[in-house]
Amino acid sequence: MAKGTPSMGRFHSGIKHTKCRRCGRITFHIQKGECAACGFGISAKIKDFAWKTHDIRRMRKL
Repeated sequence: MAKGTPSMGRFHSGIKHTKCRRCGRITFHIQKGECAACGFGISAKIKDFAWKTHDIRRMRKL
């Protein structure tokens, strides 16, 4: 394999996140086994921040 740009493509391949079973968003990290949005896989409590609710409300309106 050649050096440089063509060989760099193999480092960026692969899917990191998939749909979360709890919140339904595409934020579940497959390798870590935890959701970045709701905290599924980390704790039983749903991850919640005051600054985060605006974005979630806007997403759910759609």
